Amino acid sequence: MVASRSLPVGEMVVPIGDLTALIGKNDIGKSSVLEAVGIFLGGEGLKPEVSDLCVHAEGAQFRISCVFTDLPQDIVIDASSTTTLTAEHLLNADGDLEIHRVYERQGDKLKDLGVIGVAHHPSAASVSDLLLLKNADLKRRATERGVDTSDVDLRSNVQLRRAIWASASDLGLARTELPLNKEDAKAIWDRVSEGLPALALFKADRPSTDNDAEVQDPMGLAVKQALAEVQPELDAVKEVIEQKAVDVANRTLDKLREMDPSLASALAPQFRSEPKWDSIFKLSLTGDDQIPRNKRGSGFRRLVLLSFFQAEAERQREQGGRRGIIYAIEEPEASQHPDNQRMLIEALKELSANPGCQVLLTTHVPALAGLLPTQSVRHITRSLDRSTTVEYGGEEMLQHVADDLGVLPDARVRVFVCLEGPNDVRCLKHLVRALRSQDATLPDLESDRRVTVIPLGGDTLRDWVDEHYLRQTGIPEVHIYDRGQDTPPKFEDACAQINARGDGSRAFLTLRPEMENYLHPDAIQAGLSIAVPLPPGCDVPDVVARAVHEAAPDGKAWTELDAAAIKKKHRNAKRRLNSDATARMTATMLDPEAQTEIREWLGAISEHL
Repeated sequence: MVASRSLPVGEMVVPIGDLTALIGKNDIGKSSVLEAVGIFLGGEGLKPEVSDLCVHAEGAQFRISCVFTDLPQDIVIDASSTTTLTAEHLLNADGDLEIHRVYERQGDKLKDLGVIGVAHHPSAASVSDLLLLKNADLKRRATERGVDTSDVDLRSNVQLRRAIWASASDLGLARTELPLNKEDAKAIWDRVSEGLPALALFKADRPSTDNDAEVQDPMGLAVKQALAEVQPELDAVKEVIEQKAVDVANRTLDKLREMDPSLASALAPQFRSEPKWDSIFKLSLTGDDQIPRNKRGSGFRRLVLLSFFQAEAERQREQGGRRGIIYAIEEPEASQHPDNQRMLIEALKELSANPGCQVLLTTHVPALAGLLPTQSVRHITRSLDRSTTVEYGGEEMLQHVADDLGVLPDARVRVFVCLEGPNDVRCLKHLVRALRSQDATLPDLESDRRVTVIPLGGDTLRDWVDEHYLRQTGIPEVHIYDRGQDTPPKFEDACAQINARGDGSRAFLTLRPEMENYLHPDAIQAGLSIAVPLPPGCDVPDVVARAVHEAAPDGKAWTELDAAAIKKKHRNAKRRLNSDATARMTATMLDPEAQTEIREWLGAISEHL
């Protein structure tokens, strides 16, 4: 969660998930949230300014605060000291890590007051400041309190603190602001900050130069990510170079010492700064025509960005990463055709589903808002008293978004195709694409704007708008639901009700348990690089999840996994089946029964076109 800068008086809290969309009118503060995240995480080129202090603020200070929920298990302060955030009482009352960066205006300059940890921390006398004490002071404090240190390594600050805290009858745990600027408080923060996610910020406003951040940032980020992957090797290279350079420097000093010992004693080899590897490697995309990118259209530059996110989604899925990353995109719809906007949102959704990836974007365009999951939407509004509110979740928020942005249906829509969730949508579109390669007369679910495909179980903003605003439009619906393994099928009654409407709407239960049961083993092998037998009616995501798990080297046995781990593996298998595997399907991979059934669904859709 982030408390943003540059907004009217008071704290504004924005919950940030895997995919978060800040929606609101122009100049409402959406970009300020992105910049606040960037400043907190040390984004390149992002620094706080005096003008960032709200003009309506009563004091001279402002804070950017982040609360982190994905925390490291252990923190190694040095070779002999390992601790945890819980043991050091550095978590807040909710068990999360809450960090504030504090700035103060002093005249026409802005002073950085440092980093503060807000924690449920000991407040009782003589036990509240232990993280800020040196080793000698901790030993003195232990002696003053009569702490038994017979089993304590007196060289270890970690052990001394634990012994002192354990000796207290009441620590007086309370909300405490603890400066993380010295001794072990600083050492712990230094270790934690190394694991904070990196930030890639893509802004809408940019200079028209060949160094346009919109084009250069993706390639610069590619270099940084590559460097992060080989950081251990780079550290080894740095160590070798430093050793050899220091050896030469020491030899030079030895010779100087022979001539002038006093002068030599005042000198010592010292590296002034760490090597900046990313400044060595410069990557760009250059065409054969050598036309500068700043002379190309904005649409072209944004297509580069779109392609980058699609490539990143695939790379993250295949390789993962050692460090988390936040992709922050301002107005991704800018200068793009609606088809490209949809492609970009799909790429960002896919990217956010990868472990360690978060996507944070801003928009004020209703069409783009309608493509986003409701749980990702953060609606920012400003009241008459200039206070700012962030709404999320619930029908009331969606009503306000619709009123604020004027979300309306596409007038070209002739039929709604309703499926259970986003995975089903992806699967059906790929299956239809395969059939259309042999029969172009079939309806195109991907580009025909007369057809709107809705993932009902996905709970998207457009779902809600359609449910509440299009009820009286008379636009027919074609529903396709999984039969499942239950008897009778879960959605049998719902299908009967839809078919009884008499308004041209139709509902189908699949003949097979799930959409994944229409996939051919060859498509799964091509998409997931794994061969699996698929008995008729089997639970395909379960079969694939097990096979993928068992193919991993040195992993736990499937039976040793807990329910949460199995659920996550099922979810990942389902996602990959409906993106990577379905994309490999061809018409010949669909057996005659499947082709006949899918054509029946498409026939019901075609009746309304």
